[in-house]
Amino acid sequence: MKEPDDATPLDPDERDGLLFPHIDTRGELDQMEQVNIQQGLSWLHNKKLSNDDLLTDSFARQLHQKLFSDVWKWAGEYRRTEKSIGIAPEQISVQARLLMDDTRFWVENDTYPAKELALRFHHRLVKIHLFPNGNGRHSRIMADAILTKLLSTQPIEWGGRNLTKAGDIRMNYINALRQADREDYSALFELYT
Repeated sequence: MKEPDDATPLDPDERDGLLFPHIDTRGELDQMEQVNIQQGLSWLHNKKLSNDDLLTDSFARQLHQKLFSDVWKWAGEYRRTEKSIGIAPEQISVQARLLMDDTRFWVENDTYPAKELALRFHHRLVKIHLFPNGNGRHSRIMADAILTKLLSTQPIEWGGRNLTKAGDIRMNYINALRQADREDYSALFELYT
């Protein structure tokens, strides 16, 4: 399966976790995942959540499972392999908990404006790279859940499906995340606040 240049490649064990072995193009995979994501979003929409419910690593895993379990056997399980991005697999659970604790503090103490808080959360979650696949979509949905369910504000206008396909919108997003990796959030804030 041909991957976009900036997509996280799957190793053979993760590829074996695909529940539909007949899928052989990224387009087919995207379609299957999108159907599952819509089901996960419906589940999330109907869920009442507090800081203590949403801002946990167990909720992050549960949400990923709801978004991708009809496509991937390993949905909701932290990755066990090294990737070209993300921290070492053995650090994922610790860093995820630290991020959730930091974010809970930010929410409770009104540390940042709502969208800035969500973007900082999103960036760190992507940087940790919890799962073998779906990290960008999962982290955008988590960031929007923080905005809508905890901060009672509008979600971020991410650019829709354009973020999963190659193009200027996706490249601007990826470049802004890379800039944020260097502690410069200006491009990310400019794009989404």
